[in-house]
Amino acid sequence: MNHLIVPSRNNRESAEFLANLLGLEAGEEWGPFIPVETRNGVRLDFATIPEEDLRLQHYCFLIPEDDFDTVFARLVETGVTYHADPMGKQVGEINNNHDGRGVYFLDPGGNGMEIITQPYEPERRRPASW
Repeated sequence: MNHLIVPSRNNRESAEFLANLLGLEAGEEWGPFIPVETRNGVRLDFATIPEEDLRLQHYCFLIPEDDFDTVFARLVETGVTYHADPMGKQVGEINNNHDGRGVYFLDPGGNGMEIITQPYEPERRRPASW
């Protein structure tokens, strides 16, 4: 994957929020976008769109276990509400899913964000017809 367009209420605010959280740089504006390049080379192009056009999107970032405490501390410093589950019922908690750690939160643009230290391994089930 090369890049994604990330809709937001304010492209600069959302780009800088994520860049600061993950220890990255928000790039210079080009056209309607503020880019943030992740460590694996995927660029997120934040675009300001009208409020009525915003729809919840979800972005999950796999980070090294050794970085979790630093990233999580930055998240706590922002004052953003975080939770251990995607439905937001375990407020102020992190999870230990898949033998790692993870947390969910909303960015300033209203996008659902998740940070995990272990990738999800979907159950491998044989379809009933096999």
